Amino acid sequence: MGMTWEELESACSGCQECPLGGTRTNIVIGTGNRNADIMFVGEAPGADEDRTGIPFVGAAGKHLDKFLAAVGIAREDVYIANILKCRPPNNRDPLPEEQDVCIKYLRCQVKLIRPKIIVCLGRISAMRLIDPEFRITKMHGQFFKKGDFHICAVYHPSALLRDASKNEDMYRDMKAIKKKLDELA
Repeated sequence: MGMTWEELESACSGCQECPLGGTRTNIVIGTGNRNADIMFVGEAPGADEDRTGIPFVGAAGKHLDKFLAAVGIAREDVYIANILKCRPPNNRDPLPEEQDVCIKYLRCQVKLIRPKIIVCLGRISAMRLIDPEFRITKMHGQFFKKGDFHICAVYHPSALLRDASKNEDMYRDMKAIKKKLDELA
């Protein structure tokens, strides 16, 4: 699916391929540096993202920003997106059929950006992009080579807000991501 950014934005804005297209306030395509070496991919927009059209702007996004800053990665140097471009009701997990519809848009974003590293934010993203059997508690922070990309998964920032005991793991994983980024630069 080779598209320009304008074609991608138009396709996403007009998408009605699943019921979420009819319930969204805003399409949430992504934000950040379109030439980034690192791309973060979550599962789906939440309420704040649906309201603003920008991914990771709520409490989870602010928590992610803290970890980026702690390891010396500027948010404006990364690109952040989700698998889904529309918010599921009540922040429920994205359904497989919703992911199947939206994954083409994410693939297009990856082709346009061509990041060196893709970081999955949470288990759902990791299960879709790395391995359907991915276990976040056992495999977070491990890098996998997929095609031209180095890909890993970390805890979703919202999970860290619910369980602060995972913050230390997240910090270690983010330091490893920064080290890998520096090696690939």
